[in-house]
Amino acid sequence: MRPTVVPHRVKAASCLFLLTVLLPHGPVHGADEHGMNELRLDLPSLIQELEGANPEIKAARQWWEAAKAIVPQVQTLPDPTVKLGYQRMPMREPLQGTMYGIGQEIPFPGKLRLKGEVAQREADRIEQDYLVIRLRLIARLKETYFDLHFVHKAIGIVERNKALLIQFEKTAKSRYAVGQAAQQDVFRAQVEISRVLDRLAVLDQQKESLHAAINRIVNRPPSGPLGTPEEIRMTMLTLPLPDLSQRAEDFSPILQASAKGVERGEQAVALARREYYPDFDVSALGLHNDRINEHGFQVMLGIRLPLYYKTKQQQGVGQAVSELSGARESLTNTRQDLLFRVKDDFVQAQRAERLVTILRDAIIPQATLALRASQSGYGVGKVDFLTLLNSLLTLQDSELELHGEMVAHEKALARLEEVTGGSLMSTSSLPPGDGARMLGSGERITEGALRP
Repeated sequence: MRPTVVPHRVKAASCLFLLTVLLPHGPVHGADEHGMNELRLDLPSLIQELEGANPEIKAARQWWEAAKAIVPQVQTLPDPTVKLGYQRMPMREPLQGTMYGIGQEIPFPGKLRLKGEVAQREADRIEQDYLVIRLRLIARLKETYFDLHFVHKAIGIVERNKALLIQFEKTAKSRYAVGQAAQQDVFRAQVEISRVLDRLAVLDQQKESLHAAINRIVNRPPSGPLGTPEEIRMTMLTLPLPDLSQRAEDFSPILQASAKGVERGEQAVALARREYYPDFDVSALGLHNDRINEHGFQVMLGIRLPLYYKTKQQQGVGQAVSELSGARESLTNTRQDLLFRVKDDFVQAQRAERLVTILRDAIIPQATLALRASQSGYGVGKVDFLTLLNSLLTLQDSELELHGEMVAHEKALARLEEVTGGSLMSTSSLPPGDGARMLGSGERITEGALRP
């Protein structure tokens, strides 16, 4: 069999193509290096700034402080009354003179204590509301931060592929000039470059919107600059679903707030029933008879009778019982919703972990080899341009999916921390070896592994 003779111009074009696609891409790395000179966003610092500057968190804390201040007020006796008067009685020996004294209202024993219990449970509920708001905002900040990380990664991937497409266009033009490629290859490359520019415009808009969202959460001016998020290091979740559900029932402020509402309702029912008992009014008066210049005193005990109990006390008990029943139903609904959220976020985290492993260890390496094979095949005329382009787009979509699943995993963990009451990495609340596990250096997904 005679060897195939390749024209000199074709070999030159093929070598030019292979050199352009296989050598490191200077412009893309330059963009990365330029990005590294930007301000880096540190998530722990943002969370610390959030807790100190967010007005919603500060307002919730002030409401909690106000609720705590109510407790001693309702446990204290009503203010006493000072009484002054003048008395003149037309008797055989007239009595006239001044009166002075003090009066004190005394609720039936146990009422003040129950009022304090109701106020304390309400303060505890508002404290849990404050913790709910704090955890919710931290979770929203994390989710927005991870979304911003994905957008930055997507911009880097699309920018790198834009450089490749520009090189593909140049190679297609060179091959078309020597009659080794169709003009439609050049047009298709130009169309894909235009689509990439369109996608970059959308990503730039998303980046600016996410910048504004983070600035709003941490109470900065929306137009203020932020920078580039740090690299994500995936946190592998090792707690099983039953343990996460139990942790949510034990520590979630969302559930604790509902439970405190039930406790408040129970104390309110006890207080409403205590209202059937009378209150007292004690007065002590001093008397001075001006005519005979003598002093006397008078002590009086008043009893406030619940005479209209059918329209007042009885209705109050009915109101308290209904509110307690509603609080219990709300607690049941909150528990069901909480356990659903735990399971939903748990299975999302598990799905993301599996997909990240498949994408990292199988799909992306295979797509990288397929792209390299397509590059070599196109250079010698064995692969058409559409196959080469599809190989590049498949690798791009796989890389974007990988970063999307990494972000989805971290967002699911952020939501789990919101509903379970705190960080899953906290050594103070979890035994060693439980909770979440950080990927080791051998397991960490690096950006270099994603590049063809």
